[in-house]
Amino acid sequence: MLIPLSLVLVVGAVWAFFWAVDSGQFDDLDEPAHSVLAEDGVATRAAPGPGEGDSGPGQAAGD
Repeated sequence: MLIPLSLVLVVGAVWAFFWAVDSGQFDDLDEPAHSVLAEDGVATRAAPGPGEGDSGPGQAAGD
């Protein structure tokens, strides 16, 4: 019982790996690592203008 179950799990893991490769999950491994180190608003997204976006906890509405 355990051998067929383990074979099914191995086949599922191999299928998931090849699906991830085919769908482009491993195309760019460097950019996400560099975007964590980038300053907010420079490389990742545009800074919200006045009156846009939410003010998070502990922030005043005008900051």
